[in-house]
Amino acid sequence: MQTQMQKARNNIITEEMKIVATQENIPVEIIRARVAEGTIAICANINHKNLIPRGVGKGLTTKVNANIGTSSSYPDPEPELAKLKAAIDAGADAVMDLSTGDNIDQSRRSIIAASTVMVGTVPIYQATVNAIKTHGAVVEMTKEDIFQVIEEQAKDGADFMTMHCGINKNVIHALTTEGRVMDVVSRGGSFITGWMLHNEKENPFYEYYDEILDICEKYDVTISLGDGLRPGCLADATDRAQIQELINLGELTQRAWERGVQVMVEGPGHVPYNQIATNMQLQKSLCKGAPFYVLGPLVTDIAPGYDHITSAIGGTLAASAGADFLCYVTPAEHLGLPDIDDVREGVIATRIAGHSADIVKGIPSAIEWDLKMAKARKELNWPEQIKLAIDPVKAQRFRDAKNKSDDEACSMCGDYCAVKIVGEYLDAEKKKNAAKK
Repeated sequence: MQTQMQKARNNIITEEMKIVATQENIPVEIIRARVAEGTIAICANINHKNLIPRGVGKGLTTKVNANIGTSSSYPDPEPELAKLKAAIDAGADAVMDLSTGDNIDQSRRSIIAASTVMVGTVPIYQATVNAIKTHGAVVEMTKEDIFQVIEEQAKDGADFMTMHCGINKNVIHALTTEGRVMDVVSRGGSFITGWMLHNEKENPFYEYYDEILDICEKYDVTISLGDGLRPGCLADATDRAQIQELINLGELTQRAWERGVQVMVEGPGHVPYNQIATNMQLQKSLCKGAPFYVLGPLVTDIAPGYDHITSAIGGTLAASAGADFLCYVTPAEHLGLPDIDDVREGVIATRIAGHSADIVKGIPSAIEWDLKMAKARKELNWPEQIKLAIDPVKAQRFRDAKNKSDDEACSMCGDYCAVKIVGEYLDAEKKKNAAKK
């Protein structure tokens, strides 16, 4: 069994590569070459049987992920399957199962079985839950506890796994000596940091990285190298701990590629707008062009209830400056577990950010989409405008609620519609000029 990267290096074009090439309207040889070099990842576990593959990385459209999963407060997996459907219907390219409630195995297996998009997991979450049940505390977790979960989730068909391999003693030293306002906000990062400090040992994800590569190679799992020390507020952005971890992630990326294991690298977080492009450029340089997967970034800390907007602002710039994959943020961020409406709002807001960046990147399909909408608006062609909308359901609802069925224009301008008025005069002028010829 060879991974997508190993096959690409052996000049084998896989079915997954062909599907991605068709989706992106890019020659399949370009896809193969970039998978071979690591600048494109096709997250496709050999055991995820109903997956429609997508590519993430250089020259491709910006992809969007939606986080779902149970919590200790909401342990029922059924609502998460409804959220999965809502996310896919809204256009998500991936989902991550972040379950920490009861029946984690059942939740994951149900989500993978039902998902046609790539599914990610975070093994440390389940390992932590298991450790608390078995040993009574997170800090009593063993290396075997962690690796058993990694193997199990890979076997179940997880296409990519977030693993916090970049935190080591040097990173912890940078964190403790410089200090932070919010310390560690990543759940996985906090588990690992607490474990390391209590046990006075190296991070098992870092120390036994080669064993992780063994598992990922076996099932063709893409490693999503987690940023356990991502900044949780603007004041902590781009500090020594974050950058030290990123340096480690660059080294770990190279080691994975040497084994033919695909990699994505995760990034911040809360970042001031004027630091976003620099963060993207640092990652691309240190990680040799590996696909970059960012949360947000959120450009302000003061907008709970609207963080899908703060995230979309940052995500647009991030993707324009090199990010390849945007993790959505919902209106419920910092407040509670998102419901179906939050999931939909988060996906659409993040898709808008990604699409806006794709225009900057010069993606032909993105530019053509906007041009088609402009022409439909010029013609006051409402059915076509609704069809072209990124959220046709919401666009149709607004159109129906705010206008009469026979309105040619919209109720904002009514009889004074600029497009209609100017169009009449310009049409008359065009006819006059045509008659003179």
